[in-house]
Amino acid sequence: MLSTMQEAPLSIAQLLRYGSTVHSEAQVVTWTDDGSRSASYAEVGRRCARLAHALRGLGVTGDQRVGTFMWNNQEHLEAYLGIPAMGAVLHTLNIRLFPDQLVHVVNHAADHVILVDATLIPLLAPRLAEFTTVRHIVVSGAQTPEIDLPDGMTVHSWEQLIADEPDDFDWPELDERTAAAMCYTSGTTGDPKGVAYSHRSIWLHSMSVCMTDGMGLKQGDLALAIVPQFHAMSWGMPYAAFMIGASLLMPDRFLQPAPLAQMIAEVRPNFAAAVPAIWQGLLHHLEDHDDDVSSMKLVVVGGSAVPPSLMHAFEEQYGIKVLHAWGMTETSPLGSVANPPAAAEGEDAWRYRYTQGRFPAAVEARLVDDDGAIVPKDGESVGELEVRGPWIAGAYYGVDAADKFDDGWLRTGDVGKITADGYLTLTDRSKDIIKSGGEWISSVDLENLVMGHPDVLEAAVIGVPDEKWDERPLVAVVLREGSDTTPRTLQDFMAGSIAKWQLPENWARITEVPKTSVGKFDKKRLRADFQAGDLEVERI
Repeated sequence: MLSTMQEAPLSIAQLLRYGSTVHSEAQVVTWTDDGSRSASYAEVGRRCARLAHALRGLGVTGDQRVGTFMWNNQEHLEAYLGIPAMGAVLHTLNIRLFPDQLVHVVNHAADHVILVDATLIPLLAPRLAEFTTVRHIVVSGAQTPEIDLPDGMTVHSWEQLIADEPDDFDWPELDERTAAAMCYTSGTTGDPKGVAYSHRSIWLHSMSVCMTDGMGLKQGDLALAIVPQFHAMSWGMPYAAFMIGASLLMPDRFLQPAPLAQMIAEVRPNFAAAVPAIWQGLLHHLEDHDDDVSSMKLVVVGGSAVPPSLMHAFEEQYGIKVLHAWGMTETSPLGSVANPPAAAEGEDAWRYRYTQGRFPAAVEARLVDDDGAIVPKDGESVGELEVRGPWIAGAYYGVDAADKFDDGWLRTGDVGKITADGYLTLTDRSKDIIKSGGEWISSVDLENLVMGHPDVLEAAVIGVPDEKWDERPLVAVVLREGSDTTPRTLQDFMAGSIAKWQLPENWARITEVPKTSVGKFDKKRLRADFQAGDLEVERI
């Protein structure tokens, strides 16, 4: 039999109406050169309506794609809500993509309009002539700079464009399965691939962000959204905040440790989210500066494995809990969160917190070995992680990538193990795991160990050819300024924590670990540097 329940579609328009009325007094705070500026969610709702009317006037009448080339700020939040609510598709453009990749994703998505921050015009303008479908550029900022436009393209000032538009909009009722937003992968291998999120998937994902076994975002929180809005939808924080009534602190382009510490001290957020590199930088800044970060209680960290040393340092020195999470563009991105079981205490709780976390009820996970067989969830057996669920991608937009999907499951490319009670521990990416003498070495485990040394700022591990063992680990390490710590000292520091045969004998000192466009360690570039002879390798 069928149920007797109503079939009201889930939509971004619902979130927009709800957040701008029920949570009308919540605030979005944007950091600027002169401190902060604020707007209530009620005002954001009115400006979303004006933006929707203005985009209608620019020919966005259906599901056309509207690109955003923007920092995290109030205007980007308005685009997040207004564009999908009107029935169009929000397309967040990664400002750190290589120019050719940027051109590819704009043309592949067939963007009709691009909204851009004035400070980012120098990055966007040189590629405008290569965009085949873009007809309008809308610039957000105090002044609209002069731009050399190709024929058929028009530039507009955001504020002038919406100034005379009405404060309300007849938001259409949409099929919840239609695309609301799209984001492309970072393109570390091949061209970036597009993931189109539905209204339904964003709604359900937002609920999970707010659940206690998710990120636990709640009404009354002030969340510092450092993770870029162009990266996996800012981990769902903008939509979840509007749903639950949490206020948002948007850092705009001020992502360095000093301004982040200043905005925490002045605006007093209690919740934040970013990749480990951001928190490593902030931790080192706080060691030399007396900034008040006492308001901060919980930070969600993902994108790559979090060194346990970083988690302990923030909790023990500053009272800030680091919550480890895992996800990817294809998972919206929340896949798992490392909240320990309620009964776990002390070292037992830490053991759970070191993992990538437990999967929520909506996300199914399994491990598959090299032969395609399902391996048990016993906390020991290792395989490639595959997932499925209502906010997990089942395909890429306009691309045949059958190798990424396995009978309805997304192949993540991550290798790890899962316990019987559902906690995931990743040992590596499938392309990064090191095979030495027929045995596997986890580059993630080695990185976490060496970054526990007080003189190490960053460390990335790659496999390099070895005549005897096939592959051996190479540690590329960034030391504190003035440090005279040697590879032998670091190797001795690691001894006892791993098997002797896993200890790395190849070391290279570098000034900075190269990063991808979303802040992850770029091991592809490290391998290229090694092959080109650009790393000075010391063997001990």
